[in-house]
Amino acid sequence: MTALRTLMTGLVIGESGRWHDGRLWFAHWGTGEIVAVDPGGAAEVVGQGRPGLGWSIDWLPDGRQLVTGQELARRESGGSLVAHADLSALTDHWNEIVVDGRGNVYVNGGTDFQPGEGIAPGVIALVSPDGSVRQVADDIAFPNGMVVTPDDSTLIIAESFAGRLTAFDIADDGGLSNRRVWADHTGDGICMDADGAIWCQTMGADGARVDRVAEGGEVLQRIDVDMPCFSCVLGGHDGRTLFMLLADWRMRDGFEDNIRRLTTGPRTGKIVTAAAPAPKAGRP
Repeated sequence: MTALRTLMTGLVIGESGRWHDGRLWFAHWGTGEIVAVDPGGAAEVVGQGRPGLGWSIDWLPDGRQLVTGQELARRESGGSLVAHADLSALTDHWNEIVVDGRGNVYVNGGTDFQPGEGIAPGVIALVSPDGSVRQVADDIAFPNGMVVTPDDSTLIIAESFAGRLTAFDIADDGGLSNRRVWADHTGDGICMDADGAIWCQTMGADGARVDRVAEGGEVLQRIDVDMPCFSCVLGGHDGRTLFMLLADWRMRDGFEDNIRRLTTGPRTGKIVTAAAPAPKAGRP
Protein backbone atom coordinates (compact mmCIF):
# COMPACT_ATOMS: atom_id res chain seq x y z
CA MET A 1 0.00 0.00 0.00
CA THR A 2 1.30 3.46 -0.95
CA ALA A 3 2.15 5.63 2.06
CA LEU A 4 0.19 8.90 2.17
CA ARG A 5 1.05 12.12 3.99
CA THR A 6 -1.51 14.80 4.78
CA LEU A 7 -0.19 18.19 3.69
CA MET A 8 -3.21 20.45 4.30
CA THR A 9 -6.75 20.22 5.70
CA GLY A 10 -9.71 22.57 6.11
CA LEU A 11 -10.52 23.03 2.42
CA VAL A 12 -13.88 23.24 0.67
CA ILE A 13 -12.69 21.90 -2.70
CA GLY A 14 -9.15 22.28 -3.98
CA GLU A 15 -8.88 22.23 -7.78
CA SER A 16 -6.51 23.06 -10.65
CA GLY A 17 -3.36 22.09 -8.77
CA ARG A 18 -0.18 23.51 -10.34
CA TRP A 19 3.45 23.24 -9.23
CA HIS A 20 4.82 26.78 -9.67
CA ASP A 21 7.81 28.63 -8.20
CA GLY A 22 8.55 25.94 -5.64
CA ARG A 23 5.02 25.64 -4.26
CA LEU A 24 1.72 23.92 -4.99
CA TRP A 25 -0.82 26.50 -6.19
CA PHE A 26 -4.51 25.69 -6.43
CA ALA A 27 -7.97 27.16 -6.93
CA HIS A 28 -9.86 27.01 -3.63
CA TRP A 29 -13.42 26.55 -4.82
CA GLY A 30 -16.07 27.85 -2.48
CA THR A 31 -13.84 30.64 -1.14
CA GLY A 32 -12.72 32.35 -4.34
CA GLU A 33 -9.11 32.20 -3.17
CA ILE A 34 -5.93 31.15 -4.93
CA VAL A 35 -3.72 29.41 -2.39
CA ALA A 36 -0.06 28.36 -2.49
CA VAL A 37 1.37 25.80 -0.09
CA ASP A 38 5.00 24.77 0.29
CA PRO A 39 6.22 21.17 0.77
CA GLY A 40 6.23 21.69 4.54
CA GLY A 41 2.55 22.65 4.65
CA ALA A 42 2.88 26.43 5.08
CA ALA A 43 -0.02 27.94 3.11
CA GLU A 44 -0.68 31.47 1.87
CA VAL A 45 -3.60 33.09 0.07
CA VAL A 46 -1.81 34.57 -2.95
CA GLY A 47 -4.71 36.01 -4.93
CA GLN A 48 -8.39 36.05 -5.68
CA GLY A 49 -10.02 33.87 -8.29
CA ARG A 50 -13.74 33.42 -8.88
CA PRO A 51 -16.70 32.77 -6.59
CA GLY A 52 -18.29 29.36 -6.62
CA LEU A 53 -17.11 26.33 -8.52
CA GLY A 54 -15.71 25.77 -11.99
CA TRP A 55 -12.57 27.91 -12.40
CA SER A 56 -8.89 27.16 -12.87
CA ILE A 57 -5.46 28.77 -13.10
CA ASP A 58 -2.31 28.56 -15.21
CA TRP A 59 0.52 30.84 -16.35
CA LEU A 60 1.66 32.34 -19.62
CA PRO A 61 5.32 31.78 -20.56
CA ASP A 62 6.10 35.35 -19.43
CA GLY A 63 4.84 34.55 -15.89
CA ARG A 64 1.47 36.30 -15.97
CA GLN A 65 -1.31 34.27 -14.38
CA LEU A 66 -4.55 33.34 -16.13
CA VAL A 67 -7.84 32.63 -14.35
CA THR A 68 -10.93 31.07 -15.93
CA GLY A 69 -14.62 31.46 -15.02
CA GLN A 70 -17.30 33.32 -16.92
CA GLU A 71 -14.43 34.90 -18.84
CA LEU A 72 -10.71 34.31 -19.30
CA ALA A 73 -8.85 36.86 -17.17
CA ARG A 74 -5.20 37.80 -16.72
CA ARG A 75 -3.61 39.03 -13.52
CA GLU A 76 -1.53 42.16 -13.98
CA SER A 77 1.59 43.02 -11.97
CA GLY A 78 -0.44 45.11 -9.53
CA GLY A 79 -2.76 42.19 -8.78
CA SER A 80 -5.83 43.30 -10.73
CA LEU A 81 -7.67 40.91 -13.07
CA VAL A 82 -8.28 42.12 -16.62
CA ALA A 83 -9.89 40.40 -19.59
CA HIS A 84 -7.35 38.35 -21.52
CA ALA A 85 -9.54 37.33 -24.46
CA ASP A 86 -13.21 37.54 -25.43
CA LEU A 87 -14.61 33.99 -25.57
CA SER A 88 -18.26 34.95 -25.17
CA ALA A 89 -19.18 33.91 -28.71
CA LEU A 90 -18.30 30.28 -27.91
CA THR A 91 -19.87 29.67 -24.49
CA ASP A 92 -20.45 31.53 -21.25
CA HIS A 93 -18.43 29.52 -18.74
CA TRP A 94 -14.87 28.23 -18.83
CA ASN A 95 -13.38 25.56 -16.64
CA GLU A 96 -9.96 23.95 -17.11
CA ILE A 97 -6.98 25.61 -18.76
CA VAL A 98 -3.54 24.58 -20.01
CA VAL A 99 -0.83 26.70 -21.65
CA ASP A 100 1.71 25.05 -23.94
CA GLY A 101 5.35 26.02 -24.32
CA ARG A 102 4.64 28.27 -27.31
CA GLY A 103 2.09 30.36 -25.43
CA ASN A 104 -1.03 28.74 -26.89
CA VAL A 105 -3.80 28.88 -24.29
CA TYR A 106 -6.37 26.07 -24.32
CA VAL A 107 -9.52 26.47 -22.24
CA ASN A 108 -12.54 24.20 -22.08
CA GLY A 109 -16.10 24.68 -20.97
CA GLY A 110 -19.76 24.50 -21.82
CA THR A 111 -23.16 24.68 -20.17
CA ASP A 112 -26.09 22.42 -19.30
CA PHE A 113 -23.95 19.36 -18.69
CA GLN A 114 -25.98 16.23 -18.08
CA PRO A 115 -24.52 12.73 -17.87
CA GLY A 116 -25.75 10.32 -20.50
CA GLU A 117 -25.03 8.95 -23.92
CA GLY A 118 -24.87 11.60 -26.62
CA ILE A 119 -24.83 14.53 -24.19
CA ALA A 120 -21.55 16.24 -25.03
CA PRO A 121 -21.88 20.03 -25.32
CA GLY A 122 -18.33 20.77 -24.19
CA VAL A 123 -15.83 22.68 -26.31
CA ILE A 124 -12.13 23.54 -26.33
CA ALA A 125 -11.09 27.05 -27.32
CA LEU A 126 -7.65 28.25 -28.38
CA VAL A 127 -6.29 31.69 -27.60
CA SER A 128 -3.19 32.13 -29.75
CA PRO A 129 -0.21 34.27 -28.68
CA ASP A 130 -1.42 36.98 -31.08
CA GLY A 131 -4.71 37.17 -29.16
CA SER A 132 -6.90 35.52 -31.78
CA VAL A 133 -9.63 33.16 -30.55
CA ARG A 134 -11.18 30.11 -32.18
CA GLN A 135 -12.90 26.87 -31.22
CA VAL A 136 -10.66 23.86 -31.89
CA ALA A 137 -12.80 20.96 -30.60
CA ASP A 138 -16.42 20.22 -29.72
CA ASP A 139 -18.65 17.34 -28.64
CA ILE A 140 -16.63 16.90 -25.44
CA ALA A 141 -18.53 14.88 -22.82
CA PHE A 142 -17.94 17.17 -19.81
CA PRO A 143 -14.43 18.51 -20.47
CA ASN A 144 -12.19 18.35 -17.43
CA GLY A 145 -8.43 18.36 -16.86
CA MET A 146 -6.02 18.79 -19.77
CA VAL A 147 -2.29 18.27 -20.29
CA VAL A 148 0.04 19.06 -23.18
CA THR A 149 3.02 16.80 -23.80
CA PRO A 150 6.46 18.41 -23.24
CA ASP A 151 7.16 18.54 -26.99
CA ASP A 152 3.90 20.48 -27.55
CA SER A 153 2.69 17.84 -30.02
CA THR A 154 -0.32 16.38 -28.19
CA LEU A 155 -3.16 17.63 -25.99
CA ILE A 156 -4.95 15.12 -23.75
CA ILE A 157 -8.28 15.91 -22.09
CA ALA A 158 -10.41 14.05 -19.55
CA GLU A 159 -13.98 13.57 -20.82
CA SER A 160 -15.59 12.83 -17.48
CA PHE A 161 -19.06 11.74 -18.61
CA ALA A 162 -17.57 9.47 -21.28
CA GLY A 163 -15.09 7.90 -18.84
CA ARG A 164 -12.13 8.38 -21.17
CA LEU A 165 -8.97 10.34 -21.83
CA THR A 166 -8.99 11.75 -25.35
CA ALA A 167 -5.94 12.89 -27.32
CA PHE A 168 -5.49 15.38 -30.16
CA ASP A 169 -2.50 16.21 -32.32
CA ILE A 170 -1.47 19.89 -32.06
CA ALA A 171 -0.71 21.59 -35.37
CA ASP A 172 1.89 24.32 -35.87
CA ASP A 173 -0.88 26.93 -35.63
CA GLY A 174 -2.23 25.41 -32.40
CA GLY A 175 -5.21 23.67 -34.00
CA LEU A 176 -6.29 20.20 -32.89
CA SER A 177 -6.79 17.15 -35.12
CA ASN A 178 -6.62 13.33 -35.16
CA ARG A 179 -8.99 12.91 -32.23
CA ARG A 180 -8.58 9.49 -30.61
CA VAL A 181 -9.07 7.61 -27.34
CA TRP A 182 -5.85 7.78 -25.33
CA ALA A 183 -7.23 5.50 -22.58
CA ASP A 184 -10.63 4.30 -21.40
CA HIS A 185 -10.26 5.76 -17.93
CA THR A 186 -12.04 8.48 -16.00
CA GLY A 187 -10.28 11.66 -15.02
CA ASP A 188 -10.70 15.09 -13.44
CA GLY A 189 -7.64 17.25 -12.89
CA ILE A 190 -4.88 15.17 -14.51
CA CYS A 191 -1.09 15.36 -14.81
CA MET A 192 1.58 13.63 -16.89
CA ASP A 193 4.92 12.24 -15.76
CA ALA A 194 8.24 12.01 -17.57
CA ASP A 195 7.48 8.44 -18.69
CA GLY A 196 4.36 9.63 -20.52
CA ALA A 197 1.91 8.12 -18.01
CA ILE A 198 -1.05 10.12 -16.70
CA TRP A 199 -2.22 10.31 -13.11
CA CYS A 200 -6.02 10.53 -12.88
CA GLN A 201 -8.83 9.76 -10.47
CA THR A 202 -11.53 7.15 -10.58
CA MET A 203 -14.52 6.20 -8.47
CA GLY A 204 -15.54 2.56 -8.30
CA ALA A 205 -17.63 0.22 -6.20
CA ASP A 206 -14.60 -0.27 -3.96
CA GLY A 207 -14.05 3.46 -3.38
CA ALA A 208 -11.96 6.34 -4.66
CA ARG A 209 -8.56 5.87 -6.27
CA VAL A 210 -5.86 7.77 -8.11
CA ASP A 211 -4.37 5.71 -10.92
CA ARG A 212 -1.20 6.01 -12.98
CA VAL A 213 -2.32 5.07 -16.48
CA ALA A 214 -0.32 4.30 -19.64
CA GLU A 215 -1.53 5.12 -23.13
CA GLY A 216 -3.93 2.34 -24.06
CA GLY A 217 -5.36 2.11 -20.54
CA GLU A 218 -3.03 -0.15 -18.55
CA VAL A 219 -3.06 0.85 -14.88
CA LEU A 220 0.56 0.98 -13.77
CA GLN A 221 -0.06 2.00 -10.17
CA ARG A 222 -3.10 2.51 -7.97
CA ILE A 223 -3.43 4.66 -4.86
CA ASP A 224 -6.49 4.27 -2.63
CA VAL A 225 -7.80 7.51 -1.13
CA ASP A 226 -10.69 8.18 1.25
CA MET A 227 -12.41 10.87 -0.84
CA PRO A 228 -12.65 11.67 -4.56
CA CYS A 229 -9.63 13.42 -6.06
CA PHE A 230 -10.47 16.65 -7.90
CA SER A 231 -6.92 17.34 -9.04
CA CYS A 232 -3.54 15.64 -8.96
CA VAL A 233 -0.21 17.20 -9.82
CA LEU A 234 3.45 16.23 -9.66
CA GLY A 235 5.93 18.57 -8.02
CA GLY A 236 8.37 18.90 -5.17
CA HIS A 237 12.09 19.66 -5.39
CA ASP A 238 12.68 16.69 -7.72
CA GLY A 239 9.22 16.51 -9.33
CA ARG A 240 8.51 13.15 -7.71
CA THR A 241 5.85 14.13 -5.18
CA LEU A 242 2.24 13.47 -6.21
CA PHE A 243 -0.14 16.01 -4.68
CA MET A 244 -3.78 14.87 -4.55
CA LEU A 245 -6.54 17.39 -3.80
CA LEU A 246 -9.44 15.52 -2.18
CA ALA A 247 -13.00 16.53 -1.30
CA ASP A 248 -15.96 14.67 0.17
CA TRP A 249 -18.09 14.53 -2.99
CA ARG A 250 -20.75 11.84 -2.55
CA MET A 251 -21.86 10.25 -5.78
CA ARG A 252 -25.18 9.14 -4.25
CA ASP A 253 -26.12 12.77 -3.57
CA GLY A 254 -27.24 15.27 -6.16
CA PHE A 255 -25.09 18.19 -7.32
CA GLU A 256 -26.92 20.81 -5.27
CA ASP A 257 -26.87 18.64 -2.14
CA ASN A 258 -23.12 18.17 -2.45
CA ILE A 259 -22.50 21.89 -2.94
CA ARG A 260 -24.70 22.84 0.01
CA ARG A 261 -22.98 20.38 2.33
CA LEU A 262 -19.46 21.32 1.24
CA THR A 263 -19.94 25.09 1.37
CA THR A 264 -22.04 25.36 4.53
CA GLY A 265 -20.83 22.41 6.57
CA PRO A 266 -17.41 21.54 8.00
CA ARG A 267 -14.52 21.96 5.57
CA THR A 268 -13.40 18.37 5.05
CA GLY A 269 -11.33 18.87 1.88
CA LYS A 270 -7.62 18.16 2.12
CA ILE A 271 -4.38 17.62 0.24
CA VAL A 272 -2.43 14.40 0.58
CA THR A 273 0.88 13.45 -1.01
CA ALA A 274 2.64 10.28 -2.09
CA ALA A 275 6.00 9.43 -3.63
CA ALA A 276 5.80 8.93 -7.40
CA PRO A 277 7.95 6.53 -9.47
CA ALA A 278 8.67 9.10 -12.20
CA PRO A 279 9.02 12.90 -12.05
CA LYS A 280 6.67 15.39 -13.67
CA ALA A 281 6.90 15.80 -17.41
CA GLY A 282 9.19 18.65 -18.36
CA ARG A 283 11.31 20.49 -15.82
CA PRO A 284 10.57 20.06 -12.05
